[in-house]
Amino acid sequence: MERVSDVLDPDRELAERFRAGERAAFDQLVRRHQQGVWRLVRRYVKRDADAADVTQLVFVRAFKGIGGFRGTASVRSWLYRIAINCSLSWLRDHRREQPAEIAEDAIVEAPVAPGKLASGEDSARLRAAITQLPPKQKLVLELRVFDDLSFKEVAELADCTENTAKVNFHYAVKKLRDILGGSHGG
Repeated sequence: MERVSDVLDPDRELAERFRAGERAAFDQLVRRHQQGVWRLVRRYVKRDADAADVTQLVFVRAFKGIGGFRGTASVRSWLYRIAINCSLSWLRDHRREQPAEIAEDAIVEAPVAPGKLASGEDSARLRAAITQLPPKQKLVLELRVFDDLSFKEVAELADCTENTAKVNFHYAVKKLRDILGGSHGG
């Protein structure tokens, strides 16, 4: 009988096939998630080349660690957790090079879930405002808006409860409205 989680996670079968020895299954996982992982990493890491290096590290760690993947989260959530951990480690190791703002392409290329965010000058103001958020609020907002993840997935990646993720998202949006002078909310 098929588990409910198998239906909800289209990547679970690929993970199982890779663990059974089919190397091409992991290549498929990489192709499916490389762009999303890169965008997530790029929001932490200042330069494209560094983001590419960290993204490669994410998939190396996933390759080595997939045997320990328990399936309690989706494969995508598991990869994103690895990406967040690798990004935070990279930032810690390169502290003096920490980015001052989110790259413009990280917002432009990412899907925008709750409607069109901003363009032109407003986009720059929004990016600057996001950098002023506390780290947990920033993470929750970015995962929810830019990666279009459910609050359940956001909670798994932010290492908190679903309710805490919702609260952090609410306060992040409220703080952004305050920073931007209330011109983007309603």
